[in-house]
Amino acid sequence: MKAEILSIGTEILLGEIVDTNAAFIASRLPALGIDLYFKAVVGDNLDRLTETIGRARERSDLVICTGGLGPTEDDLTREAICAVLGEEPRVDADLERNLRAFFEGRGFKMPESNVKQSWLIPSARAIPNPRGTAPGWWAERDGKIIVAMPGPPTEMTRMWEKEVEPELRRRNPGSVLVTRTLKTAGVGEGTVDEMMSPMLKSTNPSIGIYARVDGVQVRLAAKAADEQAAWRLLRPAEEQARAILGAAVWGADDDTFESVVGDMMRQRGISLATMESCTGGLLASTITDVPGASGYFRGGLVSYRTEMKIAWGVRGDVIEQHGVISAECAREMARAARERLEASVGVGITGVAGPDEQEGKPAGTVHIAIDAMWAPPQSVSYTFPQGRAAVKRRAVTTALVLLRQSLLSHHGNGLV
Repeated sequence: MKAEILSIGTEILLGEIVDTNAAFIASRLPALGIDLYFKAVVGDNLDRLTETIGRARERSDLVICTGGLGPTEDDLTREAICAVLGEEPRVDADLERNLRAFFEGRGFKMPESNVKQSWLIPSARAIPNPRGTAPGWWAERDGKIIVAMPGPPTEMTRMWEKEVEPELRRRNPGSVLVTRTLKTAGVGEGTVDEMMSPMLKSTNPSIGIYARVDGVQVRLAAKAADEQAAWRLLRPAEEQARAILGAAVWGADDDTFESVVGDMMRQRGISLATMESCTGGLLASTITDVPGASGYFRGGLVSYRTEMKIAWGVRGDVIEQHGVISAECAREMARAARERLEASVGVGITGVAGPDEQEGKPAGTVHIAIDAMWAPPQSVSYTFPQGRAAVKRRAVTTALVLLRQSLLSHHGNGLV
């Protein structure tokens, strides 16, 4: 089955909101054995929307639309599907009754403009939407399927998982694709490519190498008649890839650095403290994105000004001799955070987020240090002139990589 995804809405077309729906749906299709060939974004214009849906239906077996199912004049997905199929909509009495009850149950009178959300055409059936007022449409004719779902992600994901995906799985019992993404750190894309070269000629499983923000990723994909058979193909390849890459693999699939590092600290009985300057608390925020982080994270100090670094334990003579933007200052910050917050390990980050230089150092200069009870202090320094937000994000990722490397060298437990 060949599929196409259409994201509908001028606000998406103009970049006013980020289209997460298409990425979500695209990630779910391989396991159903459905091939995705095209994705498109189209604004709230009936002629262009009709043309786009019609073209998609001509070249694909399955067209998945999100957005444009609201009650306003610029919600035109139903009208466009009607035009493509040449069918007139009618108000479905049951849908209208349920819609009015939805509003009455919340103490409101339903605006008459919402009546269009109870439309149906002969080729379409309604897809339930308990999280909103807009039912989806499953329109099928001549062996072609158009699925229309609401734009709000909470409504769309529920409709997909509970209604659409099970139906597609039942209808498409052919081959399925399963994937495993191995995430690495500390090795470059070229190095990973060389390491994996003995496996790269494989076609099933297939192997791809991609550079990402959190490191180089190796994606393995296997296709078979059913999911179990596909995993039987994939698992030996995954084992071989892990053996080749060794300790460079820090996680897989949806793992994040912060969750993996958090698990390592929890298992080893290690506590963490941070002192940040140019990242402004982003490292502490990222660490605490993980549920249960209070079990190992003591706290973080945001010492944006020099006097605060000194007040929190950074030696003034080190700053006077080497400056705030230095590896020496970063090591002092890591030590001060560890000692002041009574942690097993401290992380210090200082640098120039930009756009202006500081102490004669260019924007993007960053120094990161680790001070652990079990090892001598260590630090890394680099310049990454890619804009303020990117500099901060890169610094946090690098700090987590450095922390993981330090944790790998520690095999004991029972530290504070």
